[in-house]
Amino acid sequence: MRKLVSIVALAVAFSVSASAQGGLTEVLGGDKTASTLGNILSGIAGTVYSSPVTLDGTYNYKGIAISATSSEGGVLTNLAGTAVTASLETKADEYLAQVGIKPGAMKWTFNAADNTFSVSIGSISIPGTYKVGNGERTVTLTFGKAFQFLTMTGTLESSSGGARMLFTADKAMAFLKKLVSKLGQSYSSIAGIADLANGYDNYRIGFKLGK
Repeated sequence: MRKLVSIVALAVAFSVSASAQGGLTEVLGGDKTASTLGNILSGIAGTVYSSPVTLDGTYNYKGIAISATSSEGGVLTNLAGTAVTASLETKADEYLAQVGIKPGAMKWTFNAADNTFSVSIGSISIPGTYKVGNGERTVTLTFGKAFQFLTMTGTLESSSGGARMLFTADKAMAFLKKLVSKLGQSYSSIAGIADLANGYDNYRIGFKLGK
């Protein structure tokens, strides 16, 4: 109970400080519209919700997306959109580039009419179904038999010219493991992506999408 009270007190303190500085964005790195205690607590926990995203049409893969928090010093700090996560993303992209997963090589196509989607890379196309929730701020992807009916739910965030989907590291790595196998590559080539989580909390991995 003391821990919960401390977190709430910390969140309120952040709120007051952010208001004095002109917005929550400077504190949490989240969207400027975040102004409630719930938004603050979500940000501290590592989930930053932005503007709603309506997934429809074809998106180009722009690179890996990573979100994490740090509890260094006893205070949870959201690292989303910072130099820290940018460095982690660069390292993850290097791993994936070794197996041919890189910007321009993969596309995600969403059909809002029947909630189907496909991931295509080279001559490979992986179909599935999807649904959005929480005011178009979360997404659940369900793959077919080819991916052993893998289901993964994550956050859906708007970005300049596209969106970011972020999932728990175990689900994201399960997807990547299956994709790498379909490409005829060894999972060991990208296994190091999971190790990048060492020292961080609420480590999430996802994909940057752009039109």
